Amino acid sequence: MDASAFPEDLVKARRAFTATYEALAAPCPGQDRAALRRRLLRLSVRIWWHPHWTAGRSGPEDRARLRQLARASTVPEIPGEK
Repeated sequence: MDASAFPEDLVKARRAFTATYEALAAPCPGQDRAALRRRLLRLSVRIWWHPHWTAGRSGPEDRARLRQLARASTVPEIPGEK
């Protein structure tokens, strides 16, 4: 399954999840870590319950493929942006 097989908003949410996770993992004093955790949770819910997964054509391997695609194409993003 290639990137075009996933809806753009789902790929964007997964990329944002990866960027937020990396920002949370990086030691950075003064960063609002609680806000990053809340954002991570919101993105996690958005990804998990996306309508794409209920179409019946996807399985766990597709979720893994989405994760790989997002990691391979993650661009720096400000964690607080939507």
